[in-house]
Amino acid sequence: MRVQSMARLAEKLAAIDRRGYKTYLELLGAYAGPDFDLFFDHIQGDPFASPSRVRVRVPAHKHGIPSYLYRTRVRRVAACDFLARQVAAAIRRLVKGHRGTGHSGLIAIDHGGQEILERTAVALNDEWAEARLAVGLPAAGRTILGQEARTMLCEELPAVVRASLYYASLDARLFEEHVTLAEDQEAIRAALERQGLVAFVGEGAILPRRSGVSDAPLPKDRAVAFVPPPSLTVTFDTPNRGPLRGMGIPAGVTLIVGGG
Repeated sequence: MRVQSMARLAEKLAAIDRRGYKTYLELLGAYAGPDFDLFFDHIQGDPFASPSRVRVRVPAHKHGIPSYLYRTRVRRVAACDFLARQVAAAIRRLVKGHRGTGHSGLIAIDHGGQEILERTAVALNDEWAEARLAVGLPAAGRTILGQEARTMLCEELPAVVRASLYYASLDARLFEEHVTLAEDQEAIRAALERQGLVAFVGEGAILPRRSGVSDAPLPKDRAVAFVPPPSLTVTFDTPNRGPLRGMGIPAGVTLIVGGG
């Protein structure tokens, strides 16, 4: 694959401005910039079709993410999850959004909900960090808005990358907490069966959600922290937080009664 420069991408976008939408197909390929490399893997057929698929890749010597944050599988899953959330947050702050017909102006990433799950939205290894994005290339009707596309791809997207995939731009403490929390959770899950348990709820957990359509916890000043009943209290040793008390639910039938 021949790699072109980001300057060449800007020239292409200026050249196809106000042409038919399918001319965007000329963007397919790879572009190298000072901050990251950009890959166009799929170009949508029109502004109402599924958005285009692009990847942004930052070499390891530029992103600077310490390898200990992704040295094991569980840490890598958690690190990629954290980065996907950072990309999504940067998009909300830095991208104008809708500008034209259909999906025009969209930049999005699959960052999931509260669960830390293995996804393909972000990849991280010793060579590079990569985010896979959906991008709605802008148009008025089916006429290319080249200047709007240039703003998205040559200004907004680089700002998103610098804010979310560069370790120096991230909160190092939150990053490490995210990774070590996932590691502790996995250690508890692995130990459940050995103790004849099927689930664990940590002491002090905030269980009620903010609303019926939100998976965020209720603010602590409005919620009652969970207290495990003495008969079901167990303690697990975790690799990062040491002993952790809570309620262990045994295998078998458990009846839960009370309010909704």
